[in-house]
Amino acid sequence: MRVRKFIQCDVFTSVPSRGNALAVVLDGHGLSDEQMQAFAAWTNLAETTFLFPPSDSNADYKVRIFTTVREMLFAGHPTLGSCAAWLHAGGIPKQNGVVRQECGIGIVDIDITAEVPAFVAPPTQIETLPAENLQSILTALQIAPELVVRSARLENGPVWQVLELNSAHEVLSVDSALVRWPKFKSIGLIGRYGEGCDCHYEVRHLAPSSGMSEDPITGSLNSAIARWMLNDGRLNEDLIISQGTTIGRLGRVFIRPDLEIEGRVLIGGHTHILIEGSLTL
Repeated sequence: MRVRKFIQCDVFTSVPSRGNALAVVLDGHGLSDEQMQAFAAWTNLAETTFLFPPSDSNADYKVRIFTTVREMLFAGHPTLGSCAAWLHAGGIPKQNGVVRQECGIGIVDIDITAEVPAFVAPPTQIETLPAENLQSILTALQIAPELVVRSARLENGPVWQVLELNSAHEVLSVDSALVRWPKFKSIGLIGRYGEGCDCHYEVRHLAPSSGMSEDPITGSLNSAIARWMLNDGRLNEDLIISQGTTIGRLGRVFIRPDLEIEGRVLIGGHTHILIEGSLTL
């Protein structure tokens, strides 16, 4: 055991403590998989990350991401939060304006030139959601079939079963307590707000791997949805996504299609450093 630098931050919100909390161990050297998993369970947060020197010379650092019960190949709020923590601790990127984070799916670029830092949405496998899966979700959540605009199975490390409903109101009306785990994999819901709202869509993530009934704000889900929209030709403007409303959070995810590089989309959000210190582990 030894003393290690530690940060706890809040991601995807402009209001500190209203986003998605992340624990970051800035020096994971020497920790075993079992130790990292045990510490992640102890923090009892959706995710805890551990930073290491990169094994790929193109990357600035390497991150490993743990929920309370398992390791993840990629996740959105740990990507932005780990980047913010690394920079706050004095990290200097090899290339000005871009932090390159090595994780389980490879290198993810994070643009730090704009007001809101944003990561490049990784490639996403887009498939038809099997009819039996769709029906099981509709039955469990008591959603009328006519409310579903479209659905898909998306994979960008995590696997998502995503339903777009006909309005944000319908998304917010779903009772997450109706779903029983572990029967279902992660369920994503999205619905559009009407004119005059400060957000374009409401997103919810049910059945998260951390064991909670609902995740506060989920960058990887929003990333997959953005790729789905882009693939279908439905992402023609910058979007502001609201998430966490039903559990008292004020999550905001900024989706920005790249106008210069075709097929590239950025997923942004604010990060606030709330706790900084050391731990013995």
